Amino acid sequence: MTYTGAVTPGGPADVRDLPALTISKLSVGPMDNNAYLLRCKETGEQLLVDAANDAPALLDLIGSAGLSTVVTTHQHGDHWQALLAVLKATGATSVAHAADADGIPDVDETVADGDVIAVGDCSLEVIHLVGHTPGSICLLYRDPSGSPHLFTGDSLFPGGVGNTFGSKENFTSLITDVERKVFGRLPDETWFYPGHGKDSTLGAERPSIPEWHARGW
Repeated sequence: MTYTGAVTPGGPADVRDLPALTISKLSVGPMDNNAYLLRCKETGEQLLVDAANDAPALLDLIGSAGLSTVVTTHQHGDHWQALLAVLKATGATSVAHAADADGIPDVDETVADGDVIAVGDCSLEVIHLVGHTPGSICLLYRDPSGSPHLFTGDSLFPGGVGNTFGSKENFTSLITDVERKVFGRLPDETWFYPGHGKDSTLGAERPSIPEWHARGW
């Protein structure tokens, strides 16, 4: 079946099969958060992006293969409600950016911009984007056989950057980081996976950047 990225809370995961990496996207309630399970095909090692909620559903998705790492994209509570339960059940290492670590329970390791997180033989580059929170991160997978894949948390969505809660300073910081570190570095065919809702590509969103600047959110 063709991957669409359209998932609903309580529904099945949507699975994208890349040559070296499998991406499973699952929506969990009550805030329709996306969680992403990444599995290295060569080693079978698995990494979870955002243990947002519904630990039983996440553990069912993880299955018997186990879990090596949970990366929390930022400190907002809707992105880590199931974190402690998943860590307890799997023994995985909990990772987050240093600037948000104090707001996330049980962080084992902190990362910074440019760091690399391994999933078996696959690599995820950490991109630090300041504005939605001080320590929000994206994870970039450069598929050797195709287009890049970017897990953006709540920093970039179809239709705009993440919520900066009325702060002009935070909005300026976030949109500047997104333009420079994401749109300025990555091609239009880059597929991105946000913390809520449907996916998109940078090419689909790039023409709207001037409108995002003008509206200020």
